[in-house]
This record gives sequence, C-alpha cells and structure tokens, in this order.
Amino acid sequence: MKEIFKNKKLLLIVLVALTLGGVLGWMVKPSSGHQETEEAVHVHDEDSDQIWTCSMHPQIRLSEPGSCPICGMDLIPASSKRSAASASPLMHEMTPEAVAMANVHTSLVTGVSPEGELFLTGKVKADERQLASVTAKFPGRIDQLFVNFTGQVVRQGERLATIYSPELVTAQKELLEAASTKSTYPELYQAAREKLRLWKLNEKQIDDLEGSGKVQDQFDVLADKSGIVTQRNISVGDYVNTGSVLFDIVDLNRVWIMIDAYESDLPFVKIGDEVNFTAAGIPGETFKAKITYIDPVINSSTRAASVRAEASNSNGELRPEMFINARVRTTLRKGQSSLAITRTALLWSGKRSIVYVKVPDTEFPTYEMREITIGPRMGEMWLVEAGLEAGEEIVTNGVFAIDAAAQLSGNYSMLMRPDVKTMDVPQAFREQITALADAYFKVKNGLVADDPKATQSALEQLEAALDQIDMAGLKGQAHDHWMALKQKFSEATKMMQAEESLDGLRQHFSMLSENMLEMTESFGLEKDKVYKDFCPMAFDNKGAFWLSETEEILNPYFGEAMLSCGEVKETYLKGQKVFEDGGPAKQAASGHNH
Repeated sequence: MKEIFKNKKLLLIVLVALTLGGVLGWMVKPSSGHQETEEAVHVHDEDSDQIWTCSMHPQIRLSEPGSCPICGMDLIPASSKRSAASASPLMHEMTPEAVAMANVHTSLVTGVSPEGELFLTGKVKADERQLASVTAKFPGRIDQLFVNFTGQVVRQGERLATIYSPELVTAQKELLEAASTKSTYPELYQAAREKLRLWKLNEKQIDDLEGSGKVQDQFDVLADKSGIVTQRNISVGDYVNTGSVLFDIVDLNRVWIMIDAYESDLPFVKIGDEVNFTAAGIPGETFKAKITYIDPVINSSTRAASVRAEASNSNGELRPEMFINARVRTTLRKGQSSLAITRTALLWSGKRSIVYVKVPDTEFPTYEMREITIGPRMGEMWLVEAGLEAGEEIVTNGVFAIDAAAQLSGNYSMLMRPDVKTMDVPQAFREQITALADAYFKVKNGLVADDPKATQSALEQLEAALDQIDMAGLKGQAHDHWMALKQKFSEATKMMQAEESLDGLRQHFSMLSENMLEMTESFGLEKDKVYKDFCPMAFDNKGAFWLSETEEILNPYFGEAMLSCGEVKETYLKGQKVFEDGGPAKQAASGHNH
C-alpha cells in the first residue's frame, strides 16, 4: 500500500514537471506568426534601402522603381555607395550609359611646341598711298568724257575729259600778246606762261599753244597716275569750279591686308612677320604679305587692334573688301605657359573660361567644373595661363552635354557659379604679397627645423616685406580687407618676436598662418602651386592650419617630434579663383599622415 502511494506521488511530480515545462516552453518560444512578421520587416528594410536612379539623369534618386520624371526612361538600381559628386557642387556624376550617349571623350593636358600659328581674320583694303583724286585745275564746262563708268582702267597721262573754260581762253590770249613782246617785256611773258602752268598745263601744251598762235577753247583733263577709276563725279555739260573732284583713281598693284588682332593675340604679332592668307573668292590659292604696321590704339567696340600687312597684287586678283583668313607664325614668349587645350574643351562666356576635369578613382564617371585663365589661341589650341596642370584629364568632346546636365541637376555650371572670394587686384600687389609669403615660408621652415634663431631672423624679413607692400592700386573692398589683414599680420609678427621659446613661437604662428591663408584666398599668389595643410593633433588635438610651398607634409607645430603629421586640405593654383563655399575648385584627396 505504501509502495503504491509512493508511485502515485512520483507520477504526480512528473506530470507537474511536464506541465510546467510546456508552459515555460510556450512562453519562451516565439510564435510562427511573430517570426514571419520579423522576416517581413527585415525584407522591407532591405527594400527600403534600395535607391533607384536614371541612367541619363543620375541626380534622380527615388526609393522605388518607376520612370524618370525628366526623360521617362525606366529607373535602374543605384549603388548604395556614397557618390563622389556629393563632396562638392562643382562635381557632376554620370552613369557609364549617359557618358556613352553624350559621346564624352577626354584627353590629357599637355604642353605645346614653342612655335605655332595664330589664326586671324580680316579684309583686303586699297593702299591709301595709291589713292588719287583728279580735280579741276580751272573752272569751266565739261564738253566731253572719255571715262564713262567706274572700274575703267586708265594710264598716267591718258585723257579723261575735255573742259571749255572762258578763264583759260583769256589766259591764252594774254600769253600770245606777251609772246609778241617777250623781248621787250620778258617778265610779262614768263608770268603768262607761269599762269598756265599753275592751271596744270604741261610745257608741251603751252609750247603748242604759243607755236600755233591760236587760242584753244577746250583743254584735256589728264590722269595723274595709272589705276582704276573708283568714282566718277561729273557728266557732260556739268560746270565745275577750281578744285572740284572729277574722278577718284586707285592703283591696286599693291594692296593692304587689314587684320583684326585681339588683345591676347598682340603679344605674338610684330612688325616684319610674314602672313599667309587665303580669300574665299580665290579658292585653292595662298597669298603672302608682310606686317608693316600695328595700330597702337584698341578699338573700343571690337576690342581688337588693326594689323596692316602689304601684299603684291600685280594680276589684280585681290579686290578691296574681300574677306580673308590669315595665319601668322608665332613663338611663345619667355616665361609664358606652354600648357594648351584643344578649343573643343573650352566653354567660354564673357570673362569666364570653363573646362571639365575628370575626377580620378571614382565609382562612376565624375567631372569637376574648373575655371581657368586662357591665353592666346595657337591654331586649334588655347594656351592655358592658370587653372590646370600637365597630366590632368579634361573633357574634349561632350563638354556642353556635361554642363547642361550639371545645370539641370542643380550643380554649378557655366551659367551658375558660387560667389568668388578672390578679388581682382593689380599684378604689382600680388607680386608684393608673394614676397611676403616667401618670408612666411622661411618662418615656417625655421619652426620645422626646431630653430628659434632662424625663425626670429625670418620674422624680421617678414616684417620688412610687410612694410614694403604698396596699397596704391587697391580700391574698395580689396583695400579695406587688406588693411584689416595687415593689422593682424603686424600683431602676430610682434607677438612672435616677443617669444623666445619654440612653444611660444608656435602658439602665435597659428594666428600668422590663418592670416596668410586668408590673404592667399582673397588675393592669390604669383606661385604655380601652394598647399593648405592641417595638423589635427596641434594644441591638444584642437588642430591648426598652415600654408606650405611643398606638397610634402613638414609640420611646423611639432617639428622633428612629429614631422610628417598632417594632411593637405586644399591646393591653390596660380590664377585660380577661390569660391566662398567650397575653397578652390581643385580639392586635395590626400590622407592624414602620422
């Protein structure tokens, strides 16, 4: 009996245990419906992360598939990686499909030969020294015309017209009367002949008149020179006065080639240069001329100066007012940039010259808008004075398509750019502040070398360079801004001169560097390239900037202790504008060094 009771008790314990285990299992185990809900949420989250874009308009980024709101094309999945173009509104990203459809081609920026050709346009003009007007030497009536139309060729001494002149008849009678008494009154005789000479009768005509003893009532008007009649101002029966212009004649055996040379072209043109030119009206033939004159005054309307060349025209093929295309052999000036880009790479609007530079090492093709300074045109190339470096890859075909796409996407473009921080200042001022920057670099290098004496010596040079800067050419905002900067430069220099320790010098060098960077961005330097460097560990990890003349990191805040600590934040190119909201167009991509 007792054993049966024990078995029942054991069975009861087992049942209770099973029941509790089931209840606990049900409470701990999630239901299948809840699991399905979690899986659905996970799938939904993955779907919500997918971005859809247009192959032609990558700025379109939607959370679900569909059609492009711009062109109607089907959207495609976009990469979840960060876009390179998001770093700057000066960059525009395109898909490979869009690049192919826009037929975008790129090429490297290279140098050009120091010799080239300048392409100019102009007109054929008559040589002003070969122009002549035939005037009436005495008053009278036109009785006959032997030149009846303009364009008629005449020879020197050829008859052009005959004139009846009562005054000339009277003068002839005076000569005949004086001739009969010339032995008695030779003065009267010579005076009568001289009167006819002044009316441009030659000696033969006067002798014939005196020999015949008869008064002529008509006299011939003779051509003073050979040429083509360009203007006839009389008709038969007209009365003319002394000095009236009867005919205009021009000799076209030599002509002038008047060429328009813009301001940027003038440095390549000089007197004595040979010009090869063609005329549309004479296909297949090339003519030669030599430059004999360059107008010292620029035309205010065309912004060009007239360059005159002389050409032979013995066969008369070149006619005045013909349009010509001229080529002038050119040679680069000493010190002039030899970098050049093809004309198809350039977008030009007024004072702005824009190219698109391909950004390297990006997931999708990305192009950066870059403002450059161009020089004169040499053949099919434009010289680049500032804004590009040799080896950079620029768009040479499809540049307008990229610019239009950038404008539609809201990025900066040819017609829309950020506010420019860099001000226009005289060249002489930039040269003076460049000398100030050179003195600053010596101060910086003294700190890099942990040499307080060299630093103090360089500070004296910096102070002298600051005093020598002439502000005469600065006006308005540029003048006010420099005055404020000059005061800060002076204060920072004096505080550094009062320090003896390296730590004290470096503390105030940060202020000097901030002013130097502000000066560089506001006015620009006459240096091909300088760098804005940053050390994040300076001053207890607060960080500090400095300007460097070399790309290699040489830290002035730590010297030999951590010489290579820092990174290049921006690169400033000579002549390149700095924008208010993005620094210069070219952003550095170097990493941080330790």
